[in-house]
Amino acid sequence: MTDGPSETDKGYWAANVRIIVVSLIIWALVSFGFGILLRPLLSGISVGGTDLGFWFAQQGSILVFLALIFFYAWRMNKLDREYGVDEE
Repeated sequence: MTDGPSETDKGYWAANVRIIVVSLIIWALVSFGFGILLRPLLSGISVGGTDLGFWFAQQGSILVFLALIFFYAWRMNKLDREYGVDEE
């Protein structure tokens, strides 16, 4: 019987949580920050016939969210291989 998680387990979960926190910060900044709080500052920049703040609120945050999903999957697969817990 072990006394708890090993140092390898702690390192793996610390890296996992770090990736999640960074992803959530980016997601909040893009969706809430650019789409709502910074929208007046971004209104002078035109993207696709509309201002950049509106674009982030309507489409940009969704695209960034999808990019974050793919980034998380790619980074976790790499992290799994580094710690020897991959599925292959």
